[in-house]
Amino acid sequence: MISESKKMQISLIVPIKNETESLLILIESINRQILQPNEIILVDGGSTDGTVALARELTAANARYRIIETGNATPGRGRNVGTEDARNDWIAYTDAGIKLEIDWLEQLALKAVENPDAAIVYGNYTPVADCHFERVATVVYVAPLNAQGFRDRSIASSLMKKEVWSAVGGFPNFRASEDNAFMEAAERQGFKHIFAPGAMVYWSLTRGWLATFHKFALYSKHSVLAGRQGDWQYSILRQYVIVSLFIALTLLHSWLWLVVVLLWLAARTFKRMFQHWREFGTRIFFNPLFIFKVALLILMIDMAAFIGWYQAIYQRKFGTTLRERKRFRKFLIL
Repeated sequence: MISESKKMQISLIVPIKNETESLLILIESINRQILQPNEIILVDGGSTDGTVALARELTAANARYRIIETGNATPGRGRNVGTEDARNDWIAYTDAGIKLEIDWLEQLALKAVENPDAAIVYGNYTPVADCHFERVATVVYVAPLNAQGFRDRSIASSLMKKEVWSAVGGFPNFRASEDNAFMEAAERQGFKHIFAPGAMVYWSLTRGWLATFHKFALYSKHSVLAGRQGDWQYSILRQYVIVSLFIALTLLHSWLWLVVVLLWLAARTFKRMFQHWREFGTRIFFNPLFIFKVALLILMIDMAAFIGWYQAIYQRKFGTTLRERKRFRKFLIL
């Protein structure tokens, strides 16, 4: 099987943009792969921080690398440009801000060889949780590990036949949720997918409260612009409609109704913590500061979702000219 996997002709596609801080780690992890891709295409989506120059410097001695500059581009368009230019029938995808395990591509290829009727192999991923905030963030918004040690399917850790990309029509030109839209379209097309839990990539989370808030506001905005508010925003809205009723009862009738609101937040908090006990153990349930921070980050991301939703509605109605941005700078997160 290993010899068969070595015969596979694989192109690795990576969309990049403003990644001077993370690019070295990514490229070093690509160069250390046990199974080397036949070509690596880095597609720059309009970097302004010297990413392209750094990429050329880091890859100058390796002829397998190609760097394509596309101007201002979404991750979806970057993958489309790279895939269209790829010379091989198998396409591997990952993202910037990621470090690949040394046998990542080998594990993906082995699964493809073992399951010749499968067109897509999804690898695994895990967040880098080296500090307290990153552990809190992992609990709040990263998919939990299941009993088999797998999280969820991700384009950033995947291998597929190029015909999948062609049949689906490529990735939508969205700044968020384009990966989910693509995977769902491939499933509707009937392409069989399998999982390779051992094909691990390490994902660097956004650090800091404010940066995380901005990230989710932007993600929410572009999810709504893509018409995918049903993925998570509608669920949050329904909860807050109900919660607002109890807040009104608290103000108009009795403070005891506030207990219901606190129980709702506690339930969400402990549900997320319970889902991640395999990673962090039961000790997190006895850490009041950790519990408080999980609850606070949940509320912050909820608020970011609503602000991003508002931004999307505003953009659809009024556009995004510079004058309009300045006019609403006090109210919008830009």
